[in-house]
Amino acid sequence: MQIVTPKQMAEIEERSEKLGVSRKQLMLNAGKALSDLIAESSRRETGKAPADTHAVFLAGSGNNGGDCFAAAADLVYRGYEVTVVCLVKAPDTMLSRETFKALPARVKVINGYRTAEDIAALEAAEIDFMTIHDSEVSELSAKKELTPIEAVMLKEQKRRIDIRGAIVSADILIDGVFGTGFHGSLDKDLMSIFSIGSSAYKIAVDVPSGGNCGTGTVSDGTFKADETITFGFRKSGMTQYPLKKYCGKITVAGIGIPPVALEAIEEERKYHIIDRNFLAGYPPKRERDAHKGTFGRVLVIAGSAEMRGAAAFATLGALRSGAGLVRTASVEKCIDTVSVLAPEATYKILDEDDYGNMLYDSNRNCLLDEIEKADAIVIGCGMGVTNDTAEVLRCVISSAKVPVIIDADGINCLARDINIIANRQAELIITPHPGEMARLLKCETTIVNENRLTAAEKFAEKFGITVVLKGAGTVVADSRMTAVNHTGNAGMSRGGSGDVLSGIIGAIAAQGYSAFDAACAGVYIHGLAGDAAAEKLGQEAMLPRDIIGSLSDAFRILKDKHNGIM
Repeated sequence: MQIVTPKQMAEIEERSEKLGVSRKQLMLNAGKALSDLIAESSRRETGKAPADTHAVFLAGSGNNGGDCFAAAADLVYRGYEVTVVCLVKAPDTMLSRETFKALPARVKVINGYRTAEDIAALEAAEIDFMTIHDSEVSELSAKKELTPIEAVMLKEQKRRIDIRGAIVSADILIDGVFGTGFHGSLDKDLMSIFSIGSSAYKIAVDVPSGGNCGTGTVSDGTFKADETITFGFRKSGMTQYPLKKYCGKITVAGIGIPPVALEAIEEERKYHIIDRNFLAGYPPKRERDAHKGTFGRVLVIAGSAEMRGAAAFATLGALRSGAGLVRTASVEKCIDTVSVLAPEATYKILDEDDYGNMLYDSNRNCLLDEIEKADAIVIGCGMGVTNDTAEVLRCVISSAKVPVIIDADGINCLARDINIIANRQAELIITPHPGEMARLLKCETTIVNENRLTAAEKFAEKFGITVVLKGAGTVVADSRMTAVNHTGNAGMSRGGSGDVLSGIIGAIAAQGYSAFDAACAGVYIHGLAGDAAAEKLGQEAMLPRDIIGSLSDAFRILKDKHNGIM
């Protein structure tokens, strides 16, 4: 499924207008799609007749508000009770003003915004609107003459009473205050309005107000929707948390954009959500006369005396994902453990230091020999970070002519010396979690989490590699494309899950897929197996080994989807 950035969406709409589909028509189409969704949600969620259903729009001053006005007009003609609460300020774009003026008389309109003069008066008197109590309003209402500040206080509290009354009485509450161009923070007034308790079914228009459609971050007090209707295409930031959580169910509605309008972003980075259509051709068909060499040889360089499980998970992940041969190179104690868990693999024992970590000089020749035979290489899981393991990584990157997947301690070695990448001969895939990505970028983890798409994309572009930034909504980026995964669950948030993923990607790459395609297929099938494991065991009890055990279920589900069974 294709997704776009907010900037790309603006470019597509501009091209649509040049192709003869005006912005006004797009707004009217958006309004009709929104009113259809409200009517459907009303039937499903309330079971009431239109005449008994109160739809309340919280509308902004821009074109997002215009979408609300168009929908409000349509709903009135369907027999709904409709209230429009104008927040922020009066409609201030040509289209929103035009659509607002066309509202039928039966639509109740509440001016829910404060004028600049009112705000200035309250600030000058150092009065916080949150501290104005209903008792004060009763006293002020009873007075025959009011001072200027008392008049402003009375007006302010009546405004809030009107807003609160509309929200509390709503059966369907629609947020159309801010659109996809929002960034920054909500003010205290909007935060308090969005926090008013309501049992209504909540719908956001294009994006919940307070959410950043570019980064996936949210402001404090962001509107929390049960469902979000977004127009044309899902926006890139809506694939990331926490914004995705605030969106609820996401519905993408067509609004008549000509397909040819996508030419406006033809030369730009492409964005996709990984789904079964994106994975057409995976897994490969296994012909009856195939043999173990047909499906590739994976070399796993991983583990240490203290981190044996990481090597085991990577090895088993590769074995369970279709690789014809898996060979694991590690220190003796690690091999002793992994060979019991995965007898189907073959093993190469490496010399080790006094702490159980692999050495470089004495292992160099045998590593070069193993590298030469491999179709894909997985390196780093539980390997440890020492001068020798860093040299092992350097040797692999500079010597391998096949895809190399770097995880965990391999990434930590890169963080110490990123120039190791400079001498690569083949495609590289790195699979960092946000903390590891922050080490690579020399920044705080919070910065990565607030800019997940950008962090992955810029690093991929700079070094010409594929980045798999793990986490909810895993991001896969190379120099020209970004894909976001939607499979998986919180039960996979355990040490070892990433090692399994590395093995899976290694197996797929060994079967001839490009680095980007292998990474996309790997994160999708990994998440699908995690979902299957969670269904059987629950997110609380499942372990990384259960992800491996559920890979067969994941492949079956994927094949059934390809065949149209599911």
